[in-house]
Amino acid sequence: MQDTTVSSTVVAKPPPCSLSELARYFLGLGAFGFGGPIALAGYMQKDLVETKGWISKQEYLDGLALAQLAPGPLAAQLAIYLGWVRFGVLGASLISAAFILPSFVMVLVLSWLYLEYGGISWIEGAFYGIGAAVIAIIARSAYKLTKLSLAKDKLLWSICAVNAVITAWTERELVLVFLASGLIVVVTRMRSGPAAAALAFVPPWLLTGLHEPASTTTLWKVLWYFAEAGAFVFGSGLAIVPFLHGGVVQELHWLSEQQFLDAVAVAMITPGPVVITVAFIGFLTAGVLGAIAAAIGVFLPCYLFVVLPAPYYQRYGTNPHVKAIVQGVTAAATGAIAGAAFVLGKRAIYDLPTLAIAAITLLALVRLKKAPEPLVILVAGLVGLVLRGL
Repeated sequence: MQDTTVSSTVVAKPPPCSLSELARYFLGLGAFGFGGPIALAGYMQKDLVETKGWISKQEYLDGLALAQLAPGPLAAQLAIYLGWVRFGVLGASLISAAFILPSFVMVLVLSWLYLEYGGISWIEGAFYGIGAAVIAIIARSAYKLTKLSLAKDKLLWSICAVNAVITAWTERELVLVFLASGLIVVVTRMRSGPAAAALAFVPPWLLTGLHEPASTTTLWKVLWYFAEAGAFVFGSGLAIVPFLHGGVVQELHWLSEQQFLDAVAVAMITPGPVVITVAFIGFLTAGVLGAIAAAIGVFLPCYLFVVLPAPYYQRYGTNPHVKAIVQGVTAAATGAIAGAAFVLGKRAIYDLPTLAIAAITLLALVRLKKAPEPLVILVAGLVGLVLRGL
């Protein structure tokens, strides 16, 4: 009887996989995984848990919870955690590189083409249609996020609405408002309990972009700015859009409104994590080294937020105070995405054709639930090309 019990326990464990096998899987997912963070997380669950059995269901759920709890792009953090849970820090490091590298290389190539041929009319025509389609996708994503993260919670809906108005009004994302949103929720949730404990929670060509070669100071500024962005973005990769818009366009003046919208579009038509748009922005600002600095800046915090707390987070991850803070910040991020859709929409939708493209794109996303977003964007680009040609 004892032998039988031991045998069943061994069989219940996930079958072994080598580090190279897991890395090859994430290299493929980074190269061909379209659909945004929710879709990418779904692919991991289907492939690694259900089909291959390399990851147990509980390990996957733990990784998903940690990815939602910590700031950073959800899909990338989930991938890093799954690498860590199987092969420790080495696994997390290799998996993060395998997942991010394909889309980074694609964006690097697209950035160079954009910089070299951006003035050609067919490029402008394509982005005429793509810009309007991207607004529809952002608006749709904001709607889906509200349903997913806010449910019927009136407090979270209020915070979401306030942040949407603030982002639309100021045309930038205010980090202090995000932090205040988290504290408001934890104090409200815990006003009959030990709220004080929650308040203590501390959570020469290589540098050439649009203009002349960037200085070392600019390169460090790119690295620091995107590291700050990576440290304050919760949930969907699209949550970084309002944060970047306020800094990149209005404060630092690295890109124009249209160039920023083009950067978001490039992220939409490439596979892998959506926040890879930062590489496009970094390239236009400071060339190849700027793209590398931007990618390191935005992904390093997300890597550290997984690897460092992973051994301990199961002890504190279910803490109601921590959960309440995350709920508040997530609601704020959702509102900021909605506000960003309004801000960017004012620039991208300015005539009847762009209004029609945005409306048809939104209708297609709602009616054709499985319509791949990159295909929708490419079709919109062809439509814009035809309209501008005419």
